[in-house]
Amino acid sequence: MRLLVGLSMKKCSLEVSSIETMGLLDGPGVRVVVFLNRCNLRCIFCHNPESWACKGREYSIDDLFETILKYKNYLKNGGVTFSGGEPLLQSEQLISLIVKLKKENIHVAIDTAGYVELTSEVKSVIELSNLVIMDIKSTNSIGYKQICGGKIELQEDFINYLNTINKEIWIRQVIVPGINDNEQYIQQLNDYIKKIKNVTNVELLGYHGMGKVKYKELNLKYSLDDTPDMDLNRLNELREKIDF
Repeated sequence: MRLLVGLSMKKCSLEVSSIETMGLLDGPGVRVVVFLNRCNLRCIFCHNPESWACKGREYSIDDLFETILKYKNYLKNGGVTFSGGEPLLQSEQLISLIVKLKKENIHVAIDTAGYVELTSEVKSVIELSNLVIMDIKSTNSIGYKQICGGKIELQEDFINYLNTINKEIWIRQVIVPGINDNEQYIQQLNDYIKKIKNVTNVELLGYHGMGKVKYKELNLKYSLDDTPDMDLNRLNELREKIDF
């Protein structure tokens, strides 16, 4: 599958699924979290299926900048996180916005799966940002295909690129009962993370089924319908085994 970055978008606007103004879970401090539309993956645990396509509010660069700027006084120890969907699919438009945010000394994080071609625009977004939150889908090709329907090579190409620049990285991994909630996988994850430079934080996120209602509303099949939410005690046990 050939990945196209932003060709169907207006270069002066961004397709936004939603905006969270007091986010505490998507980077350091209090943050404005902007969820952008479009994604080329179809993760079995995705809780934002509405962001897969270009169906959302269209913001001009200036309008989105002014919206974020309203909350600047709350962002002294935080900043802005661009999430999705896959925010890097709108890299061309993000460049201008991030430049404006940096002039205001606002910390910028990109929450990405890295499932994109490494265009000059994608690289510019990453290099302008302060933090990359890297969503690891799996550490092997079979698991990657099972979990999100993609090929792990793009994830690994993206990681190889990150290793060439001096950028702070947070790692995220969703833990799903019956799929990767075991010590063997956590050891594989530990080994995988050791190959990534500048990692300062690793988060294991427990699977939850709160997105099921969205699939019904969109008339989409939900493949984990019979999977229970991740047990928090078990999740904490696995967190104790993370070593990076």
